[in-house]
Amino acid sequence: MESTDSSSGSQQPNLPPGFRFHPTDEELVVHYLKKKAASAPLPVAIIAEVDLYKFDPWELPAKAAFGEQEWYFFTPRDRKYPNGARPNRAATSGYWKATGTDKPVLTSGGTQKVGVKKALVFYGGKPPRGIKTNWIMHEYRLTDNKPNN
Repeated sequence: MESTDSSSGSQQPNLPPGFRFHPTDEELVVHYLKKKAASAPLPVAIIAEVDLYKFDPWELPAKAAFGEQEWYFFTPRDRKYPNGARPNRAATSGYWKATGTDKPVLTSGGTQKVGVKKALVFYGGKPPRGIKTNWIMHEYRLTDNKPNN
């Protein structure tokens, strides 16, 4: 996914009065992330495209298209090494550290795994001596349901 100019973050989408955006994990993966990855139209343009790792977490609310206590973003996944699988989660003044185990995102029937949810905590400073903060992010990834992969 490509990041776009984040100046559009201040524009609110045209939504009806009383609209609340509280999607389930499955809805986020199936109706937004999967469609975004396939370049299909989204139900509503409510998730901003921002390279999260170019900002500190307290700067992100201003970049969001919508939200007051929770914010949603599409962001490119940077690699730590050019040919490696490890993601680079370094930010401006710290880094995002994975915590806990990956949780599967299942369809409402619980029969098919459509994605993975990972919790990340922001640490100020440089690893391994970073200072833990109260900023938490949930990262969603699609699963590869193709056989032999």
